[in-house]
Amino acid sequence: MNTIPDTSQARILVVGDVMLDRYWFGDVARISPEAPVPVAKIERTEDRPGGAANVARNCRALGAPTGLLSVVGADEPGQTLARLLSSSGVDASLHEDAKLNTTVKLRVVARQQQLIRIDFENAPDHEVLQSKLAEFSQRVQDCDAVILSDYGKGGLTHITAMIRMAREAGKPVLVDPKGDDYARYAGATVITPNRAELREVVGRWGSEEELNRKAHGLRRELGLAALLLTRSEEGMTLFSDAGESHEPAQAREVFDVSGAGDTVIATLAVMLASGLSLPAAMKMANRAAGIVVGKLGTAVCSREELQAP
Repeated sequence: MNTIPDTSQARILVVGDVMLDRYWFGDVARISPEAPVPVAKIERTEDRPGGAANVARNCRALGAPTGLLSVVGADEPGQTLARLLSSSGVDASLHEDAKLNTTVKLRVVARQQQLIRIDFENAPDHEVLQSKLAEFSQRVQDCDAVILSDYGKGGLTHITAMIRMAREAGKPVLVDPKGDDYARYAGATVITPNRAELREVVGRWGSEEELNRKAHGLRRELGLAALLLTRSEEGMTLFSDAGESHEPAQAREVFDVSGAGDTVIATLAVMLASGLSLPAAMKMANRAAGIVVGKLGTAVCSREELQAP
């Protein structure tokens, strides 16, 4: 059995871009006579929280009291998200913007294979984001760690101010980054890019030595305590003042990597807020990632699964 700390007092605040992951499951038996595309006969549908909502759900599944702050549209997907989060035990504050369509990622799946993904999205209104910042300044006082989950959908326009407010309140800030402008994450405690995301910012590397140099250079430039690089089949590497610490990938069948980054940052934050060191928290995050990639779609790793032998 893996010994994990008591997480019941680790209060996490998640802020960022939420979305609804909608799955249509069916079967394909023929090609359409109208065009050379498969015809999917849908047999069942399923909705799951995605993006920052999936991060919050992962925190809650690990036993941590979790709050979520985000923006949704005044629409059916927004209402569905609120219902799913409530049933997961997440204390969600979803600000409504009448001009916004809640981001929906619709995936059509047949015979365990994704046929197509269709995205519905637009950016939130500035005034709604401003009110979210005011609520953040209050809620940050009552948490033990902050996760800023950036999916590039506009929900973290004020991320620089959020990082400053959280650090002034003495709270660690973990950021799941997006895009090529990492200057906005300056002052965070930890950022958790994957290989493609880091490459977009520092360029390619031809060796471990070059990767180490570039990762540490970016970490120092942004004033971060650490940078956690997730590397798929190569596991993950933590870059900090102590040097590099590496965890090999957990050997198991990979079924679906979507949402694995959400599980990593959620586990890391919960374990840090529960008193573990960064390297020890990374071990737990690596184990949790190995569990969720064996599941279909956006999924969570429960405290019981993490604890199992």
